[in-house]
Amino acid sequence: QVQLVESGGDLVQPGGSLRLSCAASGFRLGYLTIGWFRRAPGKEREGVSCIHTGDGSTNYVDSVKGRFTISRDNARNTVYLQMDSLKPEDTAVYYCAVVAVGTPVRDCAAARAEYWGQGTQVTVSS
Repeated sequence: QVQLVESGGDLVQPGGSLRLSCAASGFRLGYLTIGWFRRAPGKEREGVSCIHTGDGSTNYVDSVKGRFTISRDNARNTVYLQMDSLKPEDTAVYYCAVVAVGTPVRDCAAARAEYWGQGTQVTVSS
């Protein structure tokens, strides 16, 4: 059974940092594209960052470039999202998802996701 479990969400002050984890089970990360997405209150779901677990290629939405870093540990079957210099507008529920096999990072999008985790809440507030 394919399962993704996110963790690491918390309440943090502006300028702070968090590291989110997405632990996969029921399959090996192998040669897949994994994405982090978020949904803020009253807003549509947004793609944040994606990584190809084979070649390590990545992409980021403009609003997080230079602040967030996506990485993977294939031995631990886990994908991470390091979030630094957090802003109140980063407040959202963050989800990880497995994108359809064969999808390159440049085409990573929620519409192509096949499996989703349950989400983890990130709140940035003073």
